[in-house]
Amino acid sequence: MAQDSSEVDWKIFRELREVALERFCHRVLDELEALRLDSSRSNHERYLAVYRLLQDRDQELAHAFNDPRRSRMIVQLAAIHAYGLLEPGEVARFSPHTRDTIESLAKGFPR
Repeated sequence: MAQDSSEVDWKIFRELREVALERFCHRVLDELEALRLDSSRSNHERYLAVYRLLQDRDQELAHAFNDPRRSRMIVQLAAIHAYGLLEPGEVARFSPHTRDTIESLAKGFPR
């Protein structure tokens, strides 16, 4: 989805994308640790759960963070927002048009 975005929104996106990526990775590592420590499962079951989790999260990571370009900014922002990786004050930094668009698109993302 090509979108005409302002230079200000683009700069904010580039900054907050890094913050959101760190939050995403931290969340995934926490999920992995919980799976690793789940003594109610066998080692094989934990391995399979880790494998599935990484497959799922890798798809999310790719959708939200891979190949950041202006033409993909809105879709990536919507994914980042839908995954709960931005604080309300961070979202508020974007222009009203960008905020409205990502809020609307984020409703269509799973989670």
